Amino acid sequence: MEYHLAPLADVAQALQTAPTGLDAATARQRLAEHGPNQLIDARRKSVWQLLLHQLADVMILVLLAAAGVSVLVGEARSAYVILAIVVLNAVIGFVQEYRADQAMEALRQMAASHARVLRDGQPATVPTAELVPGDVVLLEAGNIIPADVRFLETHALRVDESSLTGESANAEKSPAALPSGDYPLGDRLNLGYKGTAVTNGRATAYVVATGMHTELGRIATLIQTAEVITPLQKRLATLGRRLSVAAVGIGGLFFALGWLRGEPWENLLLVSISLAIAALPEALPALVSVSLALGAGRLMKSQALVRKLPAVETLGSVTYICTDKTGTLTCNQMTVENLYEVPAALPALDGRNLLLAALALNTDTTRDAAGHWLGDSTEVALARYAEEQEYGRTALERQFPRLAELPFDSQRKCMTTLHQTAQGVLVLTKGSAGSLLERLAAGQHAAVPDLTRRVDEQAAQGYRVLAFGARLLPALPTNLTPAAVETGLTFLGFASLLDPPREAARQAVAECRAAGIIPVMITGDHKLTAQAIARKLGIISSDDDVVLTGPELAALAEPAFAALVPRVRVYARVDPAQKLRIISALQARHQYVAMTGDGVNDAPALKNADIGIAMGSSGTEVAKEAAALILLDDDFATIVEAVRHGRRIFDNILKFIRYILAGSAGEIGALFLAPLLGLPVPLLAIHVLWINLVTDGLPGLALAYEPSEPNSMRRPPIDPRQTIFADGLGWFILAVGLLIAGLTVGMQAWAIGRGLPRWQTMAFTVLCFSQLGLSLAIRSRRESVFSIGLLSNKALLGAVVLTVVLHLLIVYTPFFNRLFHTQPLTLAELGLTVVVSSLVFWSVELHKLIGRHRAGPRVPAG
Repeated sequence: MEYHLAPLADVAQALQTAPTGLDAATARQRLAEHGPNQLIDARRKSVWQLLLHQLADVMILVLLAAAGVSVLVGEARSAYVILAIVVLNAVIGFVQEYRADQAMEALRQMAASHARVLRDGQPATVPTAELVPGDVVLLEAGNIIPADVRFLETHALRVDESSLTGESANAEKSPAALPSGDYPLGDRLNLGYKGTAVTNGRATAYVVATGMHTELGRIATLIQTAEVITPLQKRLATLGRRLSVAAVGIGGLFFALGWLRGEPWENLLLVSISLAIAALPEALPALVSVSLALGAGRLMKSQALVRKLPAVETLGSVTYICTDKTGTLTCNQMTVENLYEVPAALPALDGRNLLLAALALNTDTTRDAAGHWLGDSTEVALARYAEEQEYGRTALERQFPRLAELPFDSQRKCMTTLHQTAQGVLVLTKGSAGSLLERLAAGQHAAVPDLTRRVDEQAAQGYRVLAFGARLLPALPTNLTPAAVETGLTFLGFASLLDPPREAARQAVAECRAAGIIPVMITGDHKLTAQAIARKLGIISSDDDVVLTGPELAALAEPAFAALVPRVRVYARVDPAQKLRIISALQARHQYVAMTGDGVNDAPALKNADIGIAMGSSGTEVAKEAAALILLDDDFATIVEAVRHGRRIFDNILKFIRYILAGSAGEIGALFLAPLLGLPVPLLAIHVLWINLVTDGLPGLALAYEPSEPNSMRRPPIDPRQTIFADGLGWFILAVGLLIAGLTVGMQAWAIGRGLPRWQTMAFTVLCFSQLGLSLAIRSRRESVFSIGLLSNKALLGAVVLTVVLHLLIVYTPFFNRLFHTQPLTLAELGLTVVVSSLVFWSVELHKLIGRHRAGPRVPAG
């Protein structure tokens, strides 16, 4: 039933209730039928389910199998190292997933714990969870509405629904049924919603929906979706599956060929395991997590708190930022922008400005003991403006005390206060311009067309316009009714109010455009208001940019909307489900979408966007828990800085993936090539693990400290559909891998040919040092390491030095000689391995030199 369209009698009949409420027995029966008035998390996983989920990855399963086979063939040390890696990855993944989805708990905390209801015709306080449809609740200022309700009776009732609808102005409620039509949530003035706050007045209301059937419950349903997979997670998942298949295939092929040659199966199995381990960069998941954590630390210094680490790199791929207006682009504080005054011939306030006095006196707003403004946001804006002009309410009311008040109601759309002055009783009326102009004295009727034009001009610019009129009476009327008081008014002027844009937001929008990112405003506010703010910020910059309202969007079929969505820059009066539709339409066009917001109504979109960004100061806990990133300073400009960091992080992750895979290709090539050439296996499984964990790990981690490329914010977003092997990366990995393998096997063959017993240590050292040289050369895809400077990434230089020291320890220390089956090299042998391995560094540098010569000078793109 559409309760906002139905008369109260029909609502009562549908709910089988009455204004006196339910009896206790009926309430118990309905509680059993409808369930408790609580939000339910249907997706919650147990701790064991979370742990098992971490072990379901194909690459992890292959590693576990390799560990099991290692134990069977007597290589327990390799198995222990593999298991340590698996445990580390599982712990990191478990912690991230366990903390990832606390939005449901935040939604629950929005609900009031108890509510006042009529049971058996008498007021009673019951737990909110026990409310049922048909209950009659009693509400007053300061209450949280405990369920979705249809108002039965209201007295100057106003409700702050900004967290749910996105509107900054408090909603004025009334019990009257609305005319037939399509109304967004913010326009259903006879309904109240679970979790919103009563700011003024009192009311009684029928409960029409509880628990998951409320609007808050619908939002809870929308956020109970699977986590959005980031571009890098997709790439790594694909890479892991391919590498796992390759590892099993390479190991199986090697074992089969050896078996056909009649080699002992025990040795074949050990070598096959070594090949499988070499094909799997088992340190990669941990390295990615640590790199993202380091990036999150840098973002924290820029006032951006990362809640979900995989989202850090998503910033580098973002193509659209869908931003909420209220509190994100604007200050979430109604402000008087313009004041139009008509000189009035009413000598009632000893020469004071009547319009400013009306702003101060015709209000119910007050200050608390700490000096904070209390009351409706629009009235606060008017009173604050008047006080700034030295027309404070308290001082004026001492001189001109209030005698009576006619409260605002939605039918009259006016509020009137009466004040005692030396000349008589001053009537001050405030209301909508159309309503007030109808109440002017006969002598002012000629001015109405001009005043109407001025008001329309302000409304067309998105301002909320409130008009003021006055009248002087000889005494307080005995018949204090609107018909007797609110007539024959003298027009004083009007105030134009707006929730103003943030100072830094316009520059941030311009920087987004320069970076190839399209900003889009999505708000629950009115079309004209949203359009005015969007023009001021530069979100709307041409006549081709479209402004679409929620009802207009609802009327569009999917094909029509899919064709229109690239041109839409502002969505106004939309509901939470429509926000998801917008994001889904953009994602269907292969766009990567960031959604910013601060309200409960933003939570589903924040959860389902590729990256959700919540406001830290003004944002609700629900929004923060649903988001992947929180702006601690609520500054839209911080998003631009976060995108810059995200692109740097993404670039650096790709650099060390390139580094690790090229090294792995070298290991596989060496292990496969040597036996095919009739040489012994050049490496043991423990050697491969050492290289994958230490030689790959330390420099790979240090690549995360690589500085940002100069043009990172002047290039289009990274295409998230590209694979890791795009832009020639696959050929690079193959070429460098073959070079490393050739140098390693060549060193082995040379040493064996000269009868050197330390041939395996020499091959091991060449492989290790070759990859260290690669880590230095791979810092930029185009620029020489000498032009960017060795000291521009001190962490990488330190990691290379530390890895060299650790390798020398396992070569020259007796304990590690036994553990790693290594032998000390002579100085000449060590020098030879250094010279041979350096060929990888010089080859990559030569390749970049040729590339620069062919392409000509340009700014590196990373």
